[in-house]
Amino acid sequence: EPIDPHDLTSPWLTLRKAAYQAIRKVAGGSAYVARAGAYTGGTNGVFWVRIIERRPDGLIIIQNLTEEAKVKVEKVVKEIEPDLVYPLLRGRDVRRWGAEPSAWLILTHRKGMGLKAIPEEEIQLHYPKTYGYLKRFEPVLRARAAFKRYFTRKDKKGHLIETGPFYSMFNVGSYTFAPWKVVWREQTKEMTASVVGLFQGKKVIPDHKLMLVEAHSLKEAHFICACINSAITRFIAQSYAIDIQMDTHILRNIRIPKFDSRSSIHRKLSWLSKKAHRAAKVGNIARLQRIEAEIDEAAAQLWGLTPEELQAVQESLRELG
Repeated sequence: EPIDPHDLTSPWLTLRKAAYQAIRKVAGGSAYVARAGAYTGGTNGVFWVRIIERRPDGLIIIQNLTEEAKVKVEKVVKEIEPDLVYPLLRGRDVRRWGAEPSAWLILTHRKGMGLKAIPEEEIQLHYPKTYGYLKRFEPVLRARAAFKRYFTRKDKKGHLIETGPFYSMFNVGSYTFAPWKVVWREQTKEMTASVVGLFQGKKVIPDHKLMLVEAHSLKEAHFICACINSAITRFIAQSYAIDIQMDTHILRNIRIPKFDSRSSIHRKLSWLSKKAHRAAKVGNIARLQRIEAEIDEAAAQLWGLTPEELQAVQESLRELG
């Protein structure tokens, strides 16, 4: 059946008839918008780095990660200012109920500026060493297809002009800088959502292979995460999405309501998500399974599913593998 019964061109669900009525109660638009993480335009080898040393003078020594970069660039060890270096969260860093950054990202944008990167004169003035590092890669950064598409245009005389600094990045907005986020991998067989907050005192930046939802509080983030990781949502996603497309459309098709701290069921789901993260962190699988069963029951209550409908969904999810 189409996930939207009024639109035959919407994604189609493959499911048992017993689960269909339950899914109809859940399918629909969410109160939240999912976004893709920050995108370097294919030049991960420039912006993705590891921190080798933190110096007493406040500078950090970084080395760019070139091993898996599609666009090959030279390996550089350089001291730079730490201000524009953020914890980087990649797909490999995320599992259900757990996420921890394993690298760092040079992010040349600020909150409130949208896709506009920090102007060159400002970076030169305040972050000269970071600018010097980026300047080494100027030709390859200007050659990015995404840079040419979004940050160049022709003037009235037909001359090509640039509308943003050569180190501009993509998929950046206010949501990028949210202190609390719910993230999941785009390329996965099932939903693998986790709450992520600050890491070593800095906001975590997911890369573009991760989907994210900004939250305004830790409780709200855990509520969203519980809804997404419930068997109900996982079943819907797996019923119509393919393994490499668990992207932003998920929240356009699953009706997650806005978090309401006055609602006992909302608070319960948030609390259970927090417990699930703790159990997953210490590897207590038996406890985690019990918590997930409680989450399924609470999510069924949230969406008005009967015990029989929840059971049909859970059995159908197991059949999907």
